[in-house]
Amino acid sequence: MQKEWYVVNTYSGHENKVKEKLEMRASSMGMEDYIYRVVVPEQKVIKDKDGVSKEKMEKMFPGYILVEMVMNDEAWFIVRNTPGVTGFIGSSGKGAKPFPLTPQEVDKILGSMGMSRLEIGNSLNVDDMVKVVNGPFANMFGKVRTIDMENQKVEVALDLFGQETIVELALTEIEVA
Repeated sequence: MQKEWYVVNTYSGHENKVKEKLEMRASSMGMEDYIYRVVVPEQKVIKDKDGVSKEKMEKMFPGYILVEMVMNDEAWFIVRNTPGVTGFIGSSGKGAKPFPLTPQEVDKILGSMGMSRLEIGNSLNVDDMVKVVNGPFANMFGKVRTIDMENQKVEVALDLFGQETIVELALTEIEVA
């Protein structure tokens, strides 16, 4: 089974407490191999009050958190029974497992927070050597020129017919060589 992202409904205003409790439960029950990351979607907002601009973190979806996990019975039970969790989005209830978010939905939400759904983006740097894993340039090696985490894209310099060519690739199309 593979890890996927799920939306979990919480009591509004308790998102950070639920995140902490869920991370502690996953750790104490030895479920780190099934429950990976818990994210409270937030974005920076600039508010003007009395002529003073203040930067503030505001929740994108009050009452919801994102959980990256492998959906098995035990992990599902732990998340559902964490204090403050009211259920999963995409589940009809009655014991039905929820549907995960699509990669495009996750990329859009995490990208707006400057995060990546893929671990590769967190450790990728300009001038790193990467291997293209799918698409028309599959199995070719190149050097990273630019990284655009918001759109989950990189520009890679590939050697095509003896000439260096810059191509734009999605993070899902590469792996660190």
